Amino acid sequence: MIHNGQSDHIFHVGHAYNMIMSAVKRIPVAEPVWKDLAEMRLAGQTYTELLSEMIEERKKARLFRDMQRIEEEGTFAPFSEIRT
Repeated sequence: MIHNGQSDHIFHVGHAYNMIMSAVKRIPVAEPVWKDLAEMRLAGQTYTELLSEMIEERKKARLFRDMQRIEEEGTFAPFSEIRT
C-alpha cells in the first residue's frame, strides 16, 4: 500500500520466526560436556561456530589417519611401472 507517498511494508513476524526456528536444533548434553564446551568458546564465538570448527578439525584428523593407515598397509607400485 502507498499512503502519502510512502509505502507500507508488511512483514509477517510469525513466518520469519518459523523459518529461523526450523533451522535450529537442540542437542541434549550432560552438564560436564556443556561446561567443557563453554570453556572452549572464544570471546564472541557462538556455539554453532565452535561446533563447526570442531567438526572441521575432526574431519581433517580422520582424513590424516586414513591416509596414514593406507600408507602403512597399502602396497604401491612405482610410477615407472604404471602404464597409461
